[in-house]
Amino acid sequence: MFQLESTRLRLIPLNTTQLQLHAADYEALQRSLGLVPRQMQMEEYFQNEFDDALANFWLPETAANASRYEWFTNWLIIYKADNCVAGGIGVTGLPNDRGETEIGYGIDQGYRGRGIAAEALECMAKWVFKHPASEALIAHTPVALVNSQRVLQKAGFKQIRESEGLILWRKLNSN
Repeated sequence: MFQLESTRLRLIPLNTTQLQLHAADYEALQRSLGLVPRQMQMEEYFQNEFDDALANFWLPETAANASRYEWFTNWLIIYKADNCVAGGIGVTGLPNDRGETEIGYGIDQGYRGRGIAAEALECMAKWVFKHPASEALIAHTPVALVNSQRVLQKAGFKQIRESEGLILWRKLNSN
């Protein structure tokens, strides 16, 4: 099974079959991956974003891009010490014609404040920047999500602009 690893984390990209199991029986998915099952604790806003991405992006895009599904899916963030899911992270596909791809993440409420999001972002950025066309990662955060902004800064992202209540962030490939 393909995965990325950092000091405290494993990042596991979900293929179409695993995403379908996630939608049908999240506990069974966790057990199938040898994880300690637990329910994610997320605010309704983030849960709605996740559900929308699962149905309208990850499932159709991983099915259409099976040989490169890692670029179109949710990656589970596994906190090694507990062997359980601490959140999710992913990009919106291969780099575009400007060499950019967008990254997004969500951390379980019980795992926030431990540097997990920044560590996962740095781990994922290293992988993304191995692609020869990759010039930059971008991210959007609502103006009100100050903690998420701090995570992006810690992971080396720079604020580019603010528009319509969202801040655009960019991290350049330094390779």
